[in-house]
Amino acid sequence: MKSITPETVHGIVHRYDREQIFKYNGWPSVCRDENGTLYAVASSMRMSHVDPTGKDCMWISRDEGKSWTPSMVVNDTYFDDRDAGIISLGGGKMVLSWFSLCYDDFCEPIQGYDWFGEPEKAISKGFGEMWKRLPEEVRKAGHGAFVKTSDDYGMTWGKAVRIPVTAPHGPSVCKDGTLIYMGKDMTVDYLAPNPIVVYTSRDCGNTWEYTGTVKPGDDITNENMHEPHVIELEDGRLLGAIRVHERKTAPSNTVYFTFSDDKGKTWSTPKCMGVDGLPPHLLRHSSGAIICSYACRTDGIRAERACVSYDNGETWTEDYCLDDRIGSQTDMGYPSSVELSDGSILTVYYQCAPGDSYTSVLWTKWRLQDK
Repeated sequence: MKSITPETVHGIVHRYDREQIFKYNGWPSVCRDENGTLYAVASSMRMSHVDPTGKDCMWISRDEGKSWTPSMVVNDTYFDDRDAGIISLGGGKMVLSWFSLCYDDFCEPIQGYDWFGEPEKAISKGFGEMWKRLPEEVRKAGHGAFVKTSDDYGMTWGKAVRIPVTAPHGPSVCKDGTLIYMGKDMTVDYLAPNPIVVYTSRDCGNTWEYTGTVKPGDDITNENMHEPHVIELEDGRLLGAIRVHERKTAPSNTVYFTFSDDKGKTWSTPKCMGVDGLPPHLLRHSSGAIICSYACRTDGIRAERACVSYDNGETWTEDYCLDDRIGSQTDMGYPSSVELSDGSILTVYYQCAPGDSYTSVLWTKWRLQDK
């Protein structure tokens, strides 16, 4: 493993500067437009890890991450809005993705969380009572995975479009403008052991077409495959990375990778990267390196991390520690990376800032070392 380099810098996208009820942030993503502007999104203004008060918020940086705008709410429903992803298609066109979690199954557990004080429990109970009064058709309409688009660099957003697939960092864009989305199948019960599927869109996310399914192989099952991400490589090949847990051999929380040579219709049998951590986010660097960022939650080596491939994902040889200022925290991670103008990398993730007891959206700026 390579430790952080002297030029590595840490910073904050969004952090509440005092203790308050709605202070939890989680599951961020980041992208960069053709002008060099950065956009970070995450679920924010929430009480806890599972919480219907959660809203999808966005922050913008025009100085490559040094400073960020205040929070802008880009999605807020009756539901637990989470897992925000964002991509830029150029010319002001952007796509926001998210997942809204049904509150029915989580009302009582939320009220019983040990770290909740009386105000939080009272708010949670109030939401539970409100939820029970919502018409069934409203519940069904609001639960699931969605995207919406902006034509003006995220200043305004269109209507939500329900989609049949979900993953924390959302879709990615291919060189021909096609959106490709690898995630959990949402056409059946979300809590079922759904397969990892791939959908594509050729109209900026307005309609989606089923493209293929990733078969698990012998050492893992659909039940243990979650939260993938996919990118197009320089030669048009597709590379997918998948969160896997409870496999037959160690490490039990790891990432598998898979390839498609026919635009996502069929996929190679997933193979283990060997990293201790999850879930993955993929970035194709201008140098040709492929960067997979993830979070390790194992005692003693807990950190935001990244591994690097120099052969288009066939092997993964480099492993970087990006931020190990975590202590005993286990609620952290979901790093997402973007390349800056000078070739350095900005990785955005969530964890407690040093000295805090609540999670914020943080960043680390780092650089690939010579091979």
